[in-house]
Amino acid sequence: MISRLDLRGHRLSRADLRDSLPRAEFDMDDALGVVAPICAQVRERGAAAIAELSEQFDGVRPAHLRVPAAVLAAATDQLDPIVRAALVEAIDRTRTVHTAQLPAEHTTTLGPGARVTQRWLPTARVGLYVPGGLAVYPSSVVMNVVPAQVAGVGSIAVTSPPQRDNTGVFAGYPHPTILAACALLGVQEVYAVGGAQAIAMLAYGVRDADVDCPPVNIITGPGNIFVASAKRHLRGVVGIDAEAGPTEIAILADETADPDHVAADLVSQAEHDPLAAAVLVTDSEPLARAVEAALARWVGATKHAERVTTALAGRQSAVVLVDDLDAGLAVVDAYAAEHLEIHTRDAAQVARRVTNAGAIFVGTYSPVSLGDYSAGSNHVLPTAGTAAHSGGLSVHAFLRGVQLIEYDEQALGQVADGVVALARDEDLPAHGDAILARVGGAAAMAGVGGGAGASRAAGSVGAGSVGAGSVGAGSDVTS
Repeated sequence: MISRLDLRGHRLSRADLRDSLPRAEFDMDDALGVVAPICAQVRERGAAAIAELSEQFDGVRPAHLRVPAAVLAAATDQLDPIVRAALVEAIDRTRTVHTAQLPAEHTTTLGPGARVTQRWLPTARVGLYVPGGLAVYPSSVVMNVVPAQVAGVGSIAVTSPPQRDNTGVFAGYPHPTILAACALLGVQEVYAVGGAQAIAMLAYGVRDADVDCPPVNIITGPGNIFVASAKRHLRGVVGIDAEAGPTEIAILADETADPDHVAADLVSQAEHDPLAAAVLVTDSEPLARAVEAALARWVGATKHAERVTTALAGRQSAVVLVDDLDAGLAVVDAYAAEHLEIHTRDAAQVARRVTNAGAIFVGTYSPVSLGDYSAGSNHVLPTAGTAAHSGGLSVHAFLRGVQLIEYDEQALGQVADGVVALARDEDLPAHGDAILARVGGAAAMAGVGGGAGASRAAGSVGAGSVGAGSVGAGSDVTS
């Protein structure tokens, strides 16, 4: 059901470990051949193209691309009270954790009259994608909307695929629980659009008689390979959070771990997708055998047994045997899992030694399933090893750092000589002239390498040379 990888007796470099460890195979570049024409159609033909693409890929053409307010209200009215209470709890916990992430404005005083203030400003408008394929994800509504709201984003659009199996008032719209989650969060701009066409709609904007969706500044949220490929294709047109791949769980465990807990958690992630990765890293062969036996029981009892079996048997899943805990830590750091569980003695201390993971779940009673819903953390996390350089979704994804630079004449004068010297060294004398115009006067300017004449002579550097042109064109490191 799940393969073994025995690394005992081997001390591999991080690069060798990355090459050896199991990973799902998916190629977003291949998907680009499908995605690029879709994005072009949406840009050129707007809502008409989206309706046709929805019929082609989702098997349904929504009556309206934007979900009517009455449908959102109906979704809230028919929501199961227990599910409603669970969503409200998840919203409250997630809001509390993400509010604590808000950075404070601060001012650094470098001397009399010399101040730099760091401000954090929310982006104006965001588009949040909520998947709707093999499973329904109202929890992803919470995870995307709450940090955007906490950050202070003023305009939020949510989009999710239309469901062809919906009936009655919900026919042709996203799953009712997704709609209800939007309503509970106060989000009224919701679109029945999925896949690459949804990403294109958010990036380019769509306006016609039926829908007015202005372009967004940032798109966040996980999706299938076509959604991820569309985000890659349109990056630059719009900001994105990440290119999400198939979900993954890694569990670092020793002989103290409960094999049923480990098996249950591996199965819980494997039920997401046939490409989902489930990896156990352990220095205990008896635990490995016990987990393998437990997997047979858990898989046999789960609803999505076929999907889970495919995921566990795939090349992306394995039981990895290591010599000791240190070797296990090296493996999980090289793997850089989206979700990492620690089932060891002193789990809290071991968790602090991990350097690469999207989220770390510490001890027996902190399973990944908790983080998917109500831990307060965010479940939109980096996949495919990108946790080595990227973090999960947070309020910071929706904020921009803006610096206010405030110097008076005396403070500018104290650094003027250094700025002028650096400007000369970079062959950008006009930069120095701009300083001397304020603190040195015309006479001083005339003496700087020929003054205005030197500035004109250097103009060819700023206007034509590749190296200096890139500086002068907007990334000026001295400005």
